[in-house]
Amino acid sequence: MAKADYYEILGVSRNATEAEIKKAYRRLAMKYHPDRNPGNKDAETHFKEAKQAYEVLTDPNKRAAYDQFGHAGAEQFASAGAGGFGPGSFSDIFDSVFGDIFGAGGRASTRVFRGADLRYNLELTLEQAVFGDTVKIRVPKMVSCEACRGTGVRHGGAPATCPTCGGAGQVRMQQGFFSVQQTCPKCHGTGRYVTDPCSSCYGQGRVRDRKTMSVKVPPGVDGGDRIRLAGEGEAGEQGGPPGDLYVHIRVKQHEIFTREQNDLYCEVPISMVTAALGGELEVPTLDGRVSLKVPVETQTGKVFRLRGKGVKSVRSNTLGDLLCRVVVETPVHLDRRQKDLLAELEKSMSTDGRRHSPRTASWLDGVKKFFEDKKL
Repeated sequence: MAKADYYEILGVSRNATEAEIKKAYRRLAMKYHPDRNPGNKDAETHFKEAKQAYEVLTDPNKRAAYDQFGHAGAEQFASAGAGGFGPGSFSDIFDSVFGDIFGAGGRASTRVFRGADLRYNLELTLEQAVFGDTVKIRVPKMVSCEACRGTGVRHGGAPATCPTCGGAGQVRMQQGFFSVQQTCPKCHGTGRYVTDPCSSCYGQGRVRDRKTMSVKVPPGVDGGDRIRLAGEGEAGEQGGPPGDLYVHIRVKQHEIFTREQNDLYCEVPISMVTAALGGELEVPTLDGRVSLKVPVETQTGKVFRLRGKGVKSVRSNTLGDLLCRVVVETPVHLDRRQKDLLAELEKSMSTDGRRHSPRTASWLDGVKKFFEDKKL
């Protein structure tokens, strides 16, 4: 007699996810469980079929063999030493599916309470972020109590086994068909109970303190990056491992430069004479000054790119550029003679028949056309 298809047994599609397979098995296991159907051979058969289907379809290797060769593939995979169904007890697989609701089948558990992760906001100058630095920080956190060596017991003794749960950390409650496990109310799941608490930490095994540490900032970090310091978070409870410290980077606003990824930007004011006649001026970079040649007839908004004068990426060897945007500055505080010279220059440019201000002329032409179109 041909065996039923495993996907049909569980009532799922052939591309069902592991979560969907687990949900389907949970439903069938509750329906055909032998304790709910005493003496019912048909229910027992359905239950065994569902168990076999679940074991195969939740194992990636077994499922691949089954999808390709059917039952023969799955059986061949099992006979080759890759597992298989075997005579394993029902409780093993039942616990794996229902353990998140009903606990671990009554077995005593050793719970480890890892310390909390911490966050520290570190503000850097642009220079520190670009070139890297080592910064000392002082972090408030829970640390292991030195008086009791983190045990919570006076003079460093050992905690006693919880009398309520017997060290399991959980207590079992019977609710009809199901046996439900809950966290022990006396030891709060630790399985241990402090009868003679430490006077420094009051049995907690931890005290609040401030720790000074050095943070090595790698070159090229930017605002929003974070640095992980493993084991520098809060101490764990009941001797558990410490958490981690995450240092979040914030970069202060710079007086001259702004940063976008690996490029730096700055504005360079120049006089109208330099803009018209051209010239050479010094511009700052983060590692010194460089000479910038300004060509004749340079307009406001012209951007000059200085290759390799930006930031080296923290994640690669990519080196950004410095982009200098020119701003032509209008002269102020002119005396009478200077004003007359500018007026004479303006008159000379307006009567020689050449367009000395092409953007102004094109803008005026556009304005004229705009008003002419409105009259139509």
